[in-house]
Amino acid sequence: MELIEGIKTRRSVRQFTDEKVSRETIEKIIDAARFAPTWKNSQTPRYVAVDSREVMEKIAEEGVMGRAHNAGIIKGAAALVILTSIKGICGYEPDGSFTTSKGNEWQMFDAGIAAQTFCLAAHNYGVGSVIMGIFDEKEVGRIIGLDDSRVVSALIAIGYPAQEPNPPKRKDVGEFVRFI
Repeated sequence: MELIEGIKTRRSVRQFTDEKVSRETIEKIIDAARFAPTWKNSQTPRYVAVDSREVMEKIAEEGVMGRAHNAGIIKGAAALVILTSIKGICGYEPDGSFTTSKGNEWQMFDAGIAAQTFCLAAHNYGVGSVIMGIFDEKEVGRIIGLDDSRVVSALIAIGYPAQEPNPPKRKDVGEFVRFI
């Protein structure tokens, strides 16, 4: 798939077929996603790929703050990829001070780049995805056995699309840019 076409045609997919996404395909997606740029090449994003129905059900029931819509997406997905980040690196100097006025917020910037890169790679392999941000970070971390050195940044439900979502209306480019 040509890059610009992939960017323009990738959609958030919330309904999936029953077809399983193989671990090999998930590894291919993560292989591409690991090339996402990060703070000083720190490479802090990490992925926990959950294809256990039991664990996915537990996250859907206990980890999405009662959001039935998100629970339904997780239950209908082939797998749930939990994007985590190593804490205390992005935005920091070796002495522990912050490099920029953003403080530790840079970590989420890197996580966002990693999530989008993951979703574009998934799209390239015909796998649909949706990034979910409403979840109980501590509860999801507990369910997956995440240690204290990492933080849950996003949940990404994946699977083969049951339908092609219609593209949302986009604003004109003039609303996005200002030249000086």
